[in-house]
Amino acid sequence: MSEFKNVTAVKKANVYFDGKVSSRVVIFPDGERKTLGLMLPGEYTFSTKEKEIMEMLAGSMDVKLPGSNEFVTFKAGEQFIVPSNSSFDLKVNEVVDYCCSYINE
Repeated sequence: MSEFKNVTAVKKANVYFDGKVSSRVVIFPDGERKTLGLMLPGEYTFSTKEKEIMEMLAGSMDVKLPGSNEFVTFKAGEQFIVPSNSSFDLKVNEVVDYCCSYINE
């Protein structure tokens, strides 16, 4: 879907890594949460509490998922899943636009 309707957008941004990663929370009527964000080039490690589905909207990045020793490239139109209570590494070589969905299990 290219747009979200009937949602609440949180004005204050989540800013990480000295401003190189920024996102905004979108809350759906049923309580579902997503973040919409941008990542500037750099290398990052993120930790999860909940399971996450990362949808690439623009750009590409190399991702090392939990349990893997190798980076895999994901680009616009693709997605990857990160398990809850884990961490993953990113190598971002160009500006990335993304949508992250949080899944309660």
